[in-house]
Amino acid sequence: MTTAADIMHPGAQWIPAHETLDRAAELMARLNVGALPISDAEERLCGIVTDRDIVVNCVAKGLDPSKMTCGDLAKGTPRWIDAGADVSAVLEEMESHQIKRLPVIKDKKLVGMISEADLAQHLSEDQLAGFVEKVYARR
Repeated sequence: MTTAADIMHPGAQWIPAHETLDRAAELMARLNVGALPISDAEERLCGIVTDRDIVVNCVAKGLDPSKMTCGDLAKGTPRWIDAGADVSAVLEEMESHQIKRLPVIKDKKLVGMISEADLAQHLSEDQLAGFVEKVYARR
């Protein structure tokens, strides 16, 4: 059985909700990633901030990324998967919520992230085509 831990990119890093968006952008650039899980004061997942979120929900609206926090963008219920979950559960979670990145949690700690690139390396062409069709479908 292939698990979330088998296909994830290990070593994902939180960004605290109180950190500003300019700091998030700097960290994304340094880590060469397009998304960061957001943690609350108890180091629990409270959202994900993406490079697109920063552009669309801050910069394009004329807001100051040095004053807006990651927590300001953390809305809704964050999605995640347990490290021991089967790859079929990973696909179901990402497809049903139409998300492209999924934090992987083990013992309440962030241990990695699963992205489209990770899926592309571990799925068959048919599985990958099904994922793309469902995630990018207009609802």
